[in-house]
Amino acid sequence: MQEKLLNKISFSSDSKNYSGYHQSQEPKIDSVLAYVSPGTPCGEYFRRYWHPVALSSEIQEDPKELKILGENLVLFRTKSKKLGLVHKHCPHRNASLVFGKCENAGIRCCYHGWLFAPDGEILETPGEDEKSESVKNMRQRLRLGAYPVIEFNGLIFSYMGPPNEMPDFPTYDSFSIPDITTRPYKIDYNCNWLQILDAIMDPIHTSFLHSTISGAQFSKGLGEIGELEVYERDIQFLGSNTRRVNDYVWVRVNELILPNFTQAGAAFAADGTKTKLFGRSSFTRWVVPIDDTHSVSLAWGNFGERGDPLKYNTKEGCELIEQGELVDRPWKEKQSRPSDAEAVEGMGEISKHKGEHLMPTDKGIMLYRRRIRQLIKDLEDGKKLPQPQQIIGEAVRTNGQDTVLKIPKLQKNDRKYIRSIGDKVMKLQFEAEKMSLKERDNYIISKLKDMEKNISI
Repeated sequence: MQEKLLNKISFSSDSKNYSGYHQSQEPKIDSVLAYVSPGTPCGEYFRRYWHPVALSSEIQEDPKELKILGENLVLFRTKSKKLGLVHKHCPHRNASLVFGKCENAGIRCCYHGWLFAPDGEILETPGEDEKSESVKNMRQRLRLGAYPVIEFNGLIFSYMGPPNEMPDFPTYDSFSIPDITTRPYKIDYNCNWLQILDAIMDPIHTSFLHSTISGAQFSKGLGEIGELEVYERDIQFLGSNTRRVNDYVWVRVNELILPNFTQAGAAFAADGTKTKLFGRSSFTRWVVPIDDTHSVSLAWGNFGERGDPLKYNTKEGCELIEQGELVDRPWKEKQSRPSDAEAVEGMGEISKHKGEHLMPTDKGIMLYRRRIRQLIKDLEDGKKLPQPQQIIGEAVRTNGQDTVLKIPKLQKNDRKYIRSIGDKVMKLQFEAEKMSLKERDNYIISKLKDMEKNISI
């Protein structure tokens, strides 16, 4: 009887092929890159750069509590319109400054009324004898922890590193692209920062996550698997994906400038079916660690002739451009049509990096992670870290873009052919880097027109 029953049971494959038992040990987290709290190697690395920390629109009359790089902070705007970013707790008795009151000169603690300037200076200690030597000495030596802030185009930036090492605030050419309207946006992620940043140097995922798996979340052309190339240029990494779409060749460039500045070609303005000459990025974005298991994307969506269509200049439009779908959706929809959020958060709060099996298409990820490791070591060895390179009087040159050229398909070796076209498009951008912004644009666009005509530059 038992034998007859067993004969009816069948395995889908040979039971010897199952390997779950041998792979059940949890792989390790890459602690050097994942952990960002104060005093950690990567946390110290991040603190040598400027990062956005909030939207301007989030800061109204009341202080705003936030966490950046594992540190509990309060962001406030004085009645005289000055911004302050300070430690959450009053140095007197640790009361939370989230309940503080914003005044002309600074923020006043709700508990005992101490008043602090945006730079952390103690301005008033009500109830204490101001003439007392002990009070005078305390006010000279004690300050509320504070960080410098800059407000620009709807985003608030801060530098959280050693004051004597503070770099200049970098300006990028994408801050002021002609005929582009920008919209600040913010999207929270429930996972480690590295998982989000990896996606920018992972051009192959668009052909599956945003196409085959979930349908054409962006344009249909993104479903084509192109010829991939990675360009490492100190702290700038560029991933080009050159696709064949019918009689067109589409060169799309994703960009990362360490530690966390990212750009990519337009999400909806290009699909590989009509000529586009040096179209610029759909977003200008920073991936900022909140703590080890939470991150935030703070960015501008770019709309207009060289970005995405103006109709996407909405909160929902920015969400679509950021991750392919709206943030707030029912679980069933997320499961059936996953977006970037589901992909990266599905890895866990912190991905087990030691359990990854990176492949040739992950070259960009391997290269930039290796570079960060080296920079962390350099910092530990007392070396000064490189900053985004600005040309005197000009902005930092960026390369996130779309170029679509009408170039008929070859009967033989077309893959090799389109790869060579992608290489030429990238070379053009590099040749023009030291030109003024206007000259650069004109030069690149002119050469691309020539390329489309005769494929010779």
